[in-house]
Amino acid sequence: MKRPTEEITVALRPTLEEKRVLVTGAASGIGRAVALRAAAQGASVAMLDIDEPGLEETASMAANGNALVVPVDLTDSPAVQTAVDGAVARLGGLDVVCNVVGWDDPGRFWEQPLELWEKLLAVNLWSMLNVCRATVPVLIEQRAGTIVSVASDAARVGSKGESVYAAAKGGVVSLTKSLARELAPHSVTMNCVCPGPTRTPLMQAELESSPKLVEKLVKAIPMRRVAEPEDIAAVITFFGSDAAGYMTGQVVSVSGGLTMAG
Repeated sequence: MKRPTEEITVALRPTLEEKRVLVTGAASGIGRAVALRAAAQGASVAMLDIDEPGLEETASMAANGNALVVPVDLTDSPAVQTAVDGAVARLGGLDVVCNVVGWDDPGRFWEQPLELWEKLLAVNLWSMLNVCRATVPVLIEQRAGTIVSVASDAARVGSKGESVYAAAKGGVVSLTKSLARELAPHSVTMNCVCPGPTRTPLMQAELESSPKLVEKLVKAIPMRRVAEPEDIAAVITFFGSDAAGYMTGQVVSVSGGLTMAG
């Protein structure tokens, strides 16, 4: 006798094949890795970033040319709405939103100018809010889809010299948990990925200027290496796939064991 669950056939594929995907921060680093991985898996990808040359470079690397270049200042809410509307129209719909954009400039809290705080909050939190505001109505209307936002382990455990950055990323964690509850009745999921130290262009510059920092980081990470953008992209795209369809409101660290959830 068949169990009731055996009568339900759902393809839980851990890929983004045939999905319509929007990726922010796709001009470099983790965002670029996500866009390229999604395109390689057969997704149609709209890439949003303020860095148009970087987007063009990512598009030139994408498999099968499945990448749309959408230059936009993600801290500008009206501009984001216009960009998202255009991207959704060109993609023919929307299945997955990858909120990846982020930026940091470490320093002592009491020495950082207010202008820097404003930029940190704008890029790391307001950009996420803007993209969610523009995409959530689309996903609710079709009663399907998922959002994956990138925060940071700095938000989970704190990080010296990154107090405002960590506060902004902490907002992304809270946004994920709260919005996931609001969206669940509409069959829309939302999850959050928290990278540890990752070899993005920003971190690479810091690592090259301080060899001792590399040695210190590697010793602290149980897996004895700094993450590559592709390590983070693999988890982001998993959350965007059907295989993660029953997961929502989750916050996952990808840090080689540097931090571990209790």
